[in-house]
Amino acid sequence: APFAMAVFLFLVMEGFQRLIQERIAFMSAGMSRAVAIFGVLVGFGLFIALLARGIAQFGEQASDYEGKINSLIGDVYGALQLGPAPTLTEIMFDERGQRFFATIAGAMGDLSGDLVIILIYVAFLFLAQSAWAPKLDRIFHDDATRAQVSKIGHAARRGIETYLWTQTVISVMITVLTYITLVALGVENAIFLSGLIFILNYIPTIGSIVAAFVPMLFALVQPEVPGWIPGGAQDGYVFAAIVFAAVSFWQFMIGNFVQPRIMGESLNISALVVLLSLAIWGAIWGIPGMFLAVPIMVALMIVCAHIPWLRPVAVLLSREGLPDDGSSDEDDDAPASIAA
Repeated sequence: APFAMAVFLFLVMEGFQRLIQERIAFMSAGMSRAVAIFGVLVGFGLFIALLARGIAQFGEQASDYEGKINSLIGDVYGALQLGPAPTLTEIMFDERGQRFFATIAGAMGDLSGDLVIILIYVAFLFLAQSAWAPKLDRIFHDDATRAQVSKIGHAARRGIETYLWTQTVISVMITVLTYITLVALGVENAIFLSGLIFILNYIPTIGSIVAAFVPMLFALVQPEVPGWIPGGAQDGYVFAAIVFAAVSFWQFMIGNFVQPRIMGESLNISALVVLLSLAIWGAIWGIPGMFLAVPIMVALMIVCAHIPWLRPVAVLLSREGLPDDGSSDEDDDAPASIAA
């Protein structure tokens, strides 16, 4: 999983470098690559700092949130007639709570180690890049075979970059509109919640559903409910329902009306295949696998579409049975190797 994430990050940096070179003609390849790497790393660092600031802000209000959560636990136990309700502290420090937080702590430790490994992999991918072209030329001696391999490589790269670009634009639109909505409704720590929504929207279908529920849950445990709530200052349930409806509205409108127009035919994959790929890659690699599931399937479908005996697989993976064969003019002028 760390190596797959490193390849993913490497492709993002390479795509950013090509964009810089196309827009700024006087910038050399080395300088544009340095700017791309620096820009991606700085953006990633700022995003991590934003999430850390949000977590710290929640920590400062921990006692207030604990009181609200204890009240909600009491309401649930009373409605279900389960007897005396435990407090949040009792739940956290019983045997199940200790196991849960031990799992979270282990996952965070693994994530920190994986980030370092991913950056090391990315560095070595850049160092090894110059040797790819001669290696591939020695593997494929026939000109026609080299041209076909180059065509597959360019088509796969272009498909992944197109998906990432369109998904980023859509995620930014949803995030900005959601942030404005959360601020207008009076939800605390709206920047942190919007950052979570931005990440979740990279996971198709499931991510959008989770992104609609996350702000609702935080609104439900928010210590102070805005005074404009019709049920009064104590009615957090009405507030949470309004937040859920508002966030779901943007997810639904953009996901059903704006996203198809922006994405067009760039994601020519069956919706069923997307769900199955999320389940399969999520089971193999966990959360990173769910982020990488669609780019992997895009590349797999394009590769299968270029290989005659695997084309039936591409037909099954595609949305309407018409996989992209990548036969564009750009591919006809492609260099003699994938790395080029």
